[in-house]
Amino acid sequence: MAYHHFSVLVHRQAEKYGDKVALKYKDYDAGRWIPVTWNEFSQKVRQVSDALIAFGVAEEENVGIFSQNKPECLYVDFGAFGVRAVTIPLYATSSPVQVKYIVNDAQIRFLFVGEQFQYDAAFRVLGFCHSLQRLIIFDRKVQKDPRDTTSIYFDEFLQAADGLTHQAEVEGRTARASFDDLASILYTSGTTGEPKGVMLHHFNYDEAMRIHDIVLPQLTEQDVSLNFLPLTHVFERAWTYLCLHRGAQVCVNLRPHEVQQSLREIRPTAMCSVPRFWEKVYLGVHERIAKETGMRKALMLDALRVGREHNIDYIRQGKTPPLMLHMRYKFYEKTVYALLKKTIGLENGNFFPTAGAAVNDTICEFAHSVGIFMLVGYGLTESTATVSCFRKQGFEVGSVGQVMPGLEVKIGDNDEILLRGRTITTGYYKKPVSTANAIDKDGWFHTGDAGCLKGDHLYLTERIKDLFKTSNGKYISPQALETRLILDRYIDQVAIIADQRKFVSALIVPTYDLVKELAAGRGIAYTSMEELLRKPEITDFYRERIDTLQQAFAHYEQIKRFTLLAEPFSMERGELTNTLKLRRPVVAEHYRDVIDRMYEE
Repeated sequence: MAYHHFSVLVHRQAEKYGDKVALKYKDYDAGRWIPVTWNEFSQKVRQVSDALIAFGVAEEENVGIFSQNKPECLYVDFGAFGVRAVTIPLYATSSPVQVKYIVNDAQIRFLFVGEQFQYDAAFRVLGFCHSLQRLIIFDRKVQKDPRDTTSIYFDEFLQAADGLTHQAEVEGRTARASFDDLASILYTSGTTGEPKGVMLHHFNYDEAMRIHDIVLPQLTEQDVSLNFLPLTHVFERAWTYLCLHRGAQVCVNLRPHEVQQSLREIRPTAMCSVPRFWEKVYLGVHERIAKETGMRKALMLDALRVGREHNIDYIRQGKTPPLMLHMRYKFYEKTVYALLKKTIGLENGNFFPTAGAAVNDTICEFAHSVGIFMLVGYGLTESTATVSCFRKQGFEVGSVGQVMPGLEVKIGDNDEILLRGRTITTGYYKKPVSTANAIDKDGWFHTGDAGCLKGDHLYLTERIKDLFKTSNGKYISPQALETRLILDRYIDQVAIIADQRKFVSALIVPTYDLVKELAAGRGIAYTSMEELLRKPEITDFYRERIDTLQQAFAHYEQIKRFTLLAEPFSMERGELTNTLKLRRPVVAEHYRDVIDRMYEE
């Protein structure tokens, strides 16, 4: 496998693959997916590199990309790498305050923006960012503010590259490109405190490509990956780079809420996702089973049981299943599993990397039972994504897989997971104190996650910073309870409350459509969701389900009181990060009165 510096990767792949499709993106006006060949991709990257020179971008200068997923994000990424510039992606949902912080921290002069939301947010802070000279707008439909005299559209930016008159300078910079160059700065969304810019060098990405080639040989140029998570997130970013490195096709999904439709249109062989995606698949299947009766219901339940025994008890461990079990599995593979996967759009599935949060064992077993290879892993921005992941065989349900080759992992004080290796960041941009706190004198990066090693399998236990200590001195891991409760189809979101409190409570966002169905079935009258959620019939219903779900937890870990919320937690109000993690301090502040009422005598 050839390893190319990212400054030339797209061009080398174009020489190899020519008119093979490299990317696809959806034209929503025409309602179809538009292919981009490797040759076209390479040409766009050359134009971006040339235009960046024309606009005076210096070597090692920071260039910002504030957009939802679009092919232009990749054109700018690799075009910038070609001239030894550094790319800084901002989450598409970032607020003006977040944009202002990152632009000022990184002293960004040129900020590429995607659609109207990103343009408006960036333009609002233009006067507060002294380094910021120009916005470059990807989407031609964006309406510029009448006061805006500096912003240009992406096609106008590319006009500076007409004739590629700066190619000699581009080639000179590319020749000077080194694996020691800084490639990107990824700002953490920050569940607490201000964002920190994680510095990732080209050697970090190069090592990530090398070790994934060893562990994931099944990813090939025949694969088609649906780009679902934000490219700003290290998981999707590193995965997309890996796909391009392998020559796999990347289909860029612009609208995250339409991913189900994109799945059915693209029918990908691979897609990296977060556990919540699979939780919804699991809940959807079990909701369907619950509505069935008689033989059809029995058949579906038996299919899940047979799949679990065949794939988890035998295939996972490299054992040959008994003949009768294998024949029954093959029958279900052509019927129940095939129908399920086709309905979702996963019938061509090769494997599906999953990380970003704890994966419930039940969800993991379900996916593998129906023949979906959910490749569970663990990683951080600071580790260039993957620290550990499942292998095709020998994985342990409940673990986050086997440690990647070339990466050192040890368990430190308080069971903290420590990392050392070439995929680990050198530190946080312009934050020497934060860097010194995270990376000790022996070069070990402190993850803040607690876990243990059993052989080369890594297990997570909790996020150390998120551990709650009750006023009775008991430690509570909120994620463990939240991951358990979210399996209930009547629960959409949950926030466990316990820190410095005398018992555990919870804020629960119900699945509103199902609560309405429940009310209709029981003849419960109501005029608003708030009123419905206060009805004793509804709270008693949830009490029973919660008590059933938390039976395996110690008495002091169990939820004593809860409140059903009429509005979900949202990114707009700052209660969720851009990667949909709870910002616990914000939730605690927003719902202070509600929480206090749960602790009244």
